[in-house]
Amino acid sequence: MTDTSVQKKDERLGRVSLFTKLLRRPEFGALLGAIVIYVMFAVVDTTGQFTTLQGTAGWTDFAAPIGIIAVFVALLMIAGEFDLSSGVMVGTSGLLLGLLVSEFQWGIWPAILFVMVFAGLIGLMNGMLVIKTGLPSFIVTLATFFILKGANLAVTKGFTGTVRVSGIDKADGFDSAREIFATTFNFAGANFQIAVVWWIAITILGTILLNNTVFGNWIFASGGDKNAARNAGVPVDRTKVTLFIMTSLSAALVGIMLVLRLRGMQAGQGVGQEFYYIIAAAVGGTLLTGGAGSAIGASIGAAIMGIAAIGIPYAMWDQDWVSTFLGVILFAAVLVNTLISRKANGARK
Repeated sequence: MTDTSVQKKDERLGRVSLFTKLLRRPEFGALLGAIVIYVMFAVVDTTGQFTTLQGTAGWTDFAAPIGIIAVFVALLMIAGEFDLSSGVMVGTSGLLLGLLVSEFQWGIWPAILFVMVFAGLIGLMNGMLVIKTGLPSFIVTLATFFILKGANLAVTKGFTGTVRVSGIDKADGFDSAREIFATTFNFAGANFQIAVVWWIAITILGTILLNNTVFGNWIFASGGDKNAARNAGVPVDRTKVTLFIMTSLSAALVGIMLVLRLRGMQAGQGVGQEFYYIIAAAVGGTLLTGGAGSAIGASIGAAIMGIAAIGIPYAMWDQDWVSTFLGVILFAAVLVNTLISRKANGARK
């Protein structure tokens, strides 16, 4: 083959338009959906507040806790695994922090450190059980979900006589911890939760980790074909265990934020939220079968959920339909992402 023919072949293979490159981005469909949904609720808004900064503060307040965890849930899903205990872990972390402070008189900061270590151990346990037993992560983490759910209720009632922990605002270090994890800040006259800053920072961190590090390559390889990945020298087991730990730590972070913000925690807090994180990741273009997805997409998915949660009452619609709306969004987003992916993979230019 001559140099000229090689050059022509290379040019043909490399001839891909910018639009096709955009289509191949896993979060592209979610971004289009977010724009459409935002415009829709802006049109049907009856208060005139939805498109204001204060309205933005409202839906980002709802989306931020979901987005923080959804980023790491997405990374775990890209690696081919699920964590159904992430929602209840939010409540477990907040309750544990509250009990250490209110019943054992710990300072806030030592209690936060203990909670994060505890959460890391739960994530390690989930990961090791999945690896060592060969059971689906769906089953392992569902078992963890029920164990923690029961423990949350039983332990809280055992210590407090109720299903709630309170009084943590009297502990040493409460004000400084609340300033970092649960305060508000004013931006152009609107009050945003500090969780929004954490959400943005974690999304950036997740994106860099996934797209610009060797560990990110391991995540994609582990979810794509784990046997081929192992043959190529990828530490698949270690990668997955690490992601289980990171997911559990992110849930603990949100639990700490909530208990400091609310100055207490209910035993049932976080139960059911694990599906919100999975929906956010799936809406954002993360494949349920693993091997593809993005941190940005998961955050866009969380934003869509926040827009819907705030947009529906602003439109004076029946709020009982929120879950139905989210179910429709999930189905539509996965369908659109699939169609876009097929079109992009089949496009020549």
